[in-house]
Amino acid sequence: MAASSLYPGVMLILPDAAATEAFGRALATRVRPGDMITLEGPLGAGKTSIARGLLAALGLAGEAPSPSFAIVQPYAPPEVDFPVLHVDLYRLDAADQLEELGLEEARWDSLLVVEWPDRAGPDAWPDALALSLEMTPDGGRRLTAKVPEAWEQRWPI
Repeated sequence: MAASSLYPGVMLILPDAAATEAFGRALATRVRPGDMITLEGPLGAGKTSIARGLLAALGLAGEAPSPSFAIVQPYAPPEVDFPVLHVDLYRLDAADQLEELGLEEARWDSLLVVEWPDRAGPDAWPDALALSLEMTPDGGRRLTAKVPEAWEQRWPI
């Protein structure tokens, strides 16, 4: 049985920015090299906040910059516990540009955290932990997770 049917539309409410980063820190306790996490949501929804919390919990000192202009921001030991690529596909014009980024090769030994995964096409990364964020009227965030089979023993956070 696929885990997405075990956990259909898992939803959490993150009441503020601190809770969003705290979710990222909690998520860091479950990740390992070879994982992929995708983060969807409109501008300002908290995608980078989750990534920053995760990176801080993996040992990054200081605030992680948004990879909007670099597209791929790599982190490696001793800066973090294991290799992490923080990826922002917002500026990608077409899905075929993905090959140039070398993300599939990096999955062997790195955690990939990908913002704006829709730019990769609808069939990209079906095995990723897919997190979607929506802003709520009270300033919080609604996080919905599509949990793949590989995360079955690690979910919920």
